[in-house]
Amino acid sequence: MPEGVIVKALSGYYYVLPAQAEAEPIQCRARGIFKKKGITPLVGDRVMYEVTENGEGTVDVVLPRTTELIRPPVANVDQAVLAFSLAEPALNLQLLDKFLVHTEKAGLETLICLTKRDLLTEDGLLDDRSQEQPALDEVKRLYEGIGYTVLVTSTRTKEGIAEARSRLADRTSVFSGQSGVGKSSLVNALVPGLSLETNEISSKLGRGKHTTRHVELIALEGNGGGLVADTPGFSQLDFLQIEVDELSSCFVEMKRASSGCKFRGCLHQHEPGCRVLAAVENGEIASSRYKHYLVFLQEMKERKRRY
Repeated sequence: MPEGVIVKALSGYYYVLPAQAEAEPIQCRARGIFKKKGITPLVGDRVMYEVTENGEGTVDVVLPRTTELIRPPVANVDQAVLAFSLAEPALNLQLLDKFLVHTEKAGLETLICLTKRDLLTEDGLLDDRSQEQPALDEVKRLYEGIGYTVLVTSTRTKEGIAEARSRLADRTSVFSGQSGVGKSSLVNALVPGLSLETNEISSKLGRGKHTTRHVELIALEGNGGGLVADTPGFSQLDFLQIEVDELSSCFVEMKRASSGCKFRGCLHQHEPGCRVLAAVENGEIASSRYKHYLVFLQEMKERKRRY
C-alpha cells in the first residue's frame, strides 16, 4: 500500500501527495472506520492510501504523528512561524504570548516573525505617538532574551525575506498568527509564483478579514526545499488542551526558574519560596510576560469552573 502526506483538506476530501518525487496530489476520501474511532485525518499526516478505479483514492491508515496542533489543525510540523504585525493591526504581545504557550505545549521550535516593518520609523516607532506600543528594539530584546529567534520583515521592501526563507529550508513549518498581519503576503513573498488571497485591514474592526479558509501545505523550491502550511488567521485561542499546572512550563523562562521553587506544583502567585516571583521581582522575568501568565491562569480557572 503506497504512502503519502496529506497536503490539503477541503470539503471532505483529502489531497494526498505520494512519496515518490514529482507526483501530483491524489484526491481521496477517508475510510468510514476513522469516524467510528473518532480520528480525523489532518493536513501534514503521513498516511497509507489506495487508488480506486476512478483515479481517486481512499485514506486507509494514518501513521503515528510526531506533533499535533488542534488550532490550526495540522500534524507533523517541526517549526511554528508566528506572524505578528508591528502596525495595522497593532502589535498584540498578550496574544503573541498565548500563541507561544500553545507552540511550547506542542513541542514546536518557534520563529517569531514581525511583519510590516515599513510602517514604522527608522527608530522602530509608530509615527502616531498617541498610540501606546512598545518600540521594536524592546520587543526584540525581550523575546530574544528568552531564547526565541525574532525576524523583522516587510513584504514591500523585502527586508528579512531572504533570511526567513533560509529558516524554512528542509523544515515543515506552520504559519499562524492574528488575521490581517500580512501572513498570506509573507507566504506569497517566500514562495515565488504563489498568489494566496490577501485583504486590507478593516478600519471599523481594526483587524484583518480572514483570507485563508483552509490549511494547505505548500512546497518550497530551492534552498533545501521544505514545506510550509498557510492557515486561517484568527485572533483568539483557548486552553482546552492545557491544564492549570502545565501553564508555567509553557513559559520558557518560568520553566527554568520554577525548578528552584520551594513547593512542588507551585502556581507562582503568592506561594512562599517561589523562585518565579523572585525572578519577576529582580527583573529576570519580564513583568509583561508574568502579567500575561496570570491572565491566562485566570482564564483557565474560570473555564474549569464552567465545566
